[in-house]
Amino acid sequence: MKPATIIGILLIVLGIIGFAVGGFSFTHEHQDAKVGPIDIEHKQTSTVPIPPVLSGIALVGGIALVVVGARRT
Repeated sequence: MKPATIIGILLIVLGIIGFAVGGFSFTHEHQDAKVGPIDIEHKQTSTVPIPPVLSGIALVGGIALVVVGARRT
């Protein structure tokens, strides 16, 4: 397989995942205070959205790379 085809397939998969999931979230742990043996902490969850436009660009770009890779045989 040519590199353009492999990259195209990866972009297609990432585009589909971007449409399906819509974003990802992660958790931060913050230590507020430490007084002797007592720890005061809190967790904060942040969400990063993946814009549908970006997923669409990845999908269209991936299809284009697969087509270009298939034509160059």
